[in-house]
Amino acid sequence: MFDDRPAFGVRVQVLGGVTVAEVAGELDIFAAGRISARLESLARTGCPDLVLDLRHVTFLDCAGVSLLCRLRNRVLEREGRLRLVIVDPRFLRLLRMVRLEDAFEVLEDLTPAVASAGNAAAGGSGDALA
Repeated sequence: MFDDRPAFGVRVQVLGGVTVAEVAGELDIFAAGRISARLESLARTGCPDLVLDLRHVTFLDCAGVSLLCRLRNRVLEREGRLRLVIVDPRFLRLLRMVRLEDAFEVLEDLTPAVASAGNAAAGGSGDALA
């Protein structure tokens, strides 16, 4: 049976002052084009503190890396902070191969990124983008 659901999604929640965007599925040219406006809108706040949780990303290509770079630039323009949560060694290797390993603050776990937020959770609930 043919499954026409998108192979990606984004869920956004705010934990204290930290915006966490959990990206799931394939982050390829198709997905990057569909979710870039949503992610870039998160970077338009006054001084964004943004965490991209990429633990559930199954595939990352050059369009996905380009999206990460654009998002990083938007956040830095507003004197904000962008952190990536990455556990897949393939994605870490990809960042090294394109010499971007030092361009991003990479974490292995979401906990340190939201530790300062405490247990308070507010804001967006599981938005899935298609």
